[in-house]
Amino acid sequence: MYSKLPSLNVLRTFDAAARLKSFKKAADELHVTPTAVSHQIKTLEEGLGTRLFERQIRAVKLTRDGELLSDTTFNVFRQINETVNDIVGSKEMLTISTTSSFASMWLVPNLEKFYEANPGIDVSIQTGEQKIDVMRDRRIDLAISYGQYDPAQPHASKLVTEKFGMYATPAYLDKFTNLNDAQLLETEWVNKSLPPIAWEALINQQGREESQANYTVRRFDQEHHVIQAALAGQGIALVSSILVRNAVKEQWLVPFSNNALQGEFIGLTYYLVVPPRNQRNKNVVAFTEWLFPEIQKSLF
Repeated sequence: MYSKLPSLNVLRTFDAAARLKSFKKAADELHVTPTAVSHQIKTLEEGLGTRLFERQIRAVKLTRDGELLSDTTFNVFRQINETVNDIVGSKEMLTISTTSSFASMWLVPNLEKFYEANPGIDVSIQTGEQKIDVMRDRRIDLAISYGQYDPAQPHASKLVTEKFGMYATPAYLDKFTNLNDAQLLETEWVNKSLPPIAWEALINQQGREESQANYTVRRFDQEHHVIQAALAGQGIALVSSILVRNAVKEQWLVPFSNNALQGEFIGLTYYLVVPPRNQRNKNVVAFTEWLFPEIQKSLF
C-alpha cells in the first residue's frame, strides 16, 4: 500500500531541513552530520525525480515541489507528535514570536493565567524587533506583531491599539514638576519601519511654553528599558500604557500631568498573525482564545 513512500527517517530529515532552512541546523537537531543530511536529501530527490531544495550559500530554499512536500510532512509529524504526547501525557510546545518589550512587560507577567487554564501546553517565546515571515518560518506557530495594523493583511487579526502616556515614580515627580527640569525618557525603535513616538514631536504638537524650552532626552532602543529607567527614578517615560499597566496598578509609576500636554494619545497596534497551517491547531486555538479577552483587560 505504501511501497512508493520514502522511509520515515528520510522524511524526518527533509522536514527538519525544510523547517530550519539549513542542512547544518537540521543536522544539529537530528544529531547527525551535515553530510548525512545532504546525502539523505539527495537520495530523496533522486527517488522522487525532482529537486526539493535550491542550494544557496549557507542556506537552502525550497522549490515548489519542496514546498508541497514540506506542507505535508510538517502537518503529519506535528499530528504524530501531538498524538504521542496525548498517549504518554507529555506537555506540548507552542512557539510564539513577539517583541522583547511586549514579552517582558505583558506576556510573561500574564502567562501564568494561560498555564492555569491549559496545563498541557508549554510556551516558548522568541523575541526580536524585526517582523519575521511567520508564513514561511515553520519554527514559529504564531506571531504577536507591533506596528501599524493593515486590516487587509492576510491571516492577521487586531488585538489592541495602545495609548502612549507619560509616567514616572511618585518620588521623581515630587522633585520635578516641569518638563524642562526633568529628564525625559523615550524609545528609539530598532525597527526603523515603525513611526517615531518622541517627546519632541509631542511637545511641539501640544506644548506651549515647553516648546521653546530646553529639555533633556535620554533614549533607549527597547521600550522595556525605558520603563525600567523610569522605575529606577531616572526620569519621565513616554511609553505604552499597556506595558506599564502593572507598574501603575502597583503605584510604582504614576501618570505625569501637565496643563499643556494631554495625558494620553493613540499609539501603535498589537496584532496576531497565524499562518493557515496552524489555524486549526488546538494549541494555537487555545492560546488565541485566551489572548483576545486577556489583552483587552489592559485597556482598563
